[in-house]
Amino acid sequence: MTPSPLPVVRLKPKTDARKLRHGSPWVFANEVVTDRRTKKIAPGAIALLQDAGQAPLGVVAVNPNSKIFCRMLDRDPEAQIDEAWLRARIARALALRARLYDQPFYRLVHAEADGLPGVVIDRFGDVAVIQPNAAWAETLIGPLCAAVIAETGVSCVIKNATGRARALEGLDEGLDVLAGTAPDGPVSVGMNGATYMADLMGGQKTGLFFDQRDNHGFAARLARGARVLDVFSHVGGFGLACLAGGAESALAVDGSEPALALAEAGARESGMAERFATRRGDAFEVMEALAGEGAQFDVVICDPPAFAPSKQALDAGLRAYEKVARLAAPLVAEGGYLGLCSCSHAADLNRFRVACTRGIGRAGRQGQLIHTGFAGPDHPLLPQLAESGYLKALFFRL
Repeated sequence: MTPSPLPVVRLKPKTDARKLRHGSPWVFANEVVTDRRTKKIAPGAIALLQDAGQAPLGVVAVNPNSKIFCRMLDRDPEAQIDEAWLRARIARALALRARLYDQPFYRLVHAEADGLPGVVIDRFGDVAVIQPNAAWAETLIGPLCAAVIAETGVSCVIKNATGRARALEGLDEGLDVLAGTAPDGPVSVGMNGATYMADLMGGQKTGLFFDQRDNHGFAARLARGARVLDVFSHVGGFGLACLAGGAESALAVDGSEPALALAEAGARESGMAERFATRRGDAFEVMEALAGEGAQFDVVICDPPAFAPSKQALDAGLRAYEKVARLAAPLVAEGGYLGLCSCSHAADLNRFRVACTRGIGRAGRQGQLIHTGFAGPDHPLLPQLAESGYLKALFFRL
């Protein structure tokens, strides 16, 4: 084999290389030999990873500033990480989404699970929004943008460099248009019979949460003729889907005025404005107020932000999920349905289910667990990386 021109990162003698050979995509800083050469490797650089015996394991992206020191890019030690390589990965990801969806609105790339670690790309028709959450993707953002355009044919690419993940990589924040012209207003997205308005330049994350699409659809099946309460609604996710499914009414609760304005615009676009109402405020306080008013709903859905974004926040996050369930359960009419969601990867399914069940019980209610939902298939799960399976949705009949 020709000697690699790449810098070399080597595992410590006691680091088990089998997990990497079996598909694990990460190498942590305490697992590699850190000498003067490795410390000089620039964040985002491409390197050759070797085991302790100097046998090659693959080509990795390196960031000495991150706890995740290496991210596996290709198990072929001779792979060249260039635009052609990126195009091949984008094409493979696109083939799955094209089979799943009739319209080009979906998560195009789901990071490690699509072989592009730390990279999230959401597609909104003719616009792609890239979140380069790893240093290597920031370094190769030009070729990555070109690859996306070449494979999808989009005319506009936006870089959304915001969020907690970038801070963990030592990266700064920003919002840039990499190619084409950004939309001059919210983009309309059709899902589950409803129309959603996505603000690609000023909304949360990439502008819309595609991951809940299938869970929205399940909730809509429960909502025929129902009074619906959608708490932490963002741009109307569950509420609008339930109205499209035949709900009598939907009340959306969120702390963000811009998000509720987009939800109202979506209701108008969907022709459902007369059945849709909003209430701005702290979700916990609003649920307590609704209980004080004696309000009852046939379907209540709570989809809060990540209360447990890390292991350190797990205990506090689980208490918050329990509180959500405790406050939401009294608002559900007898025989009605309660949906509780978590996007915290640190809170696994079992812990989340226990917290929700405890909260329902503390409210004096009893529930049948009728459905457990996860992210849609455009958010594939890498079995060797538990963090890629972050979303859980539990539906109870109370």
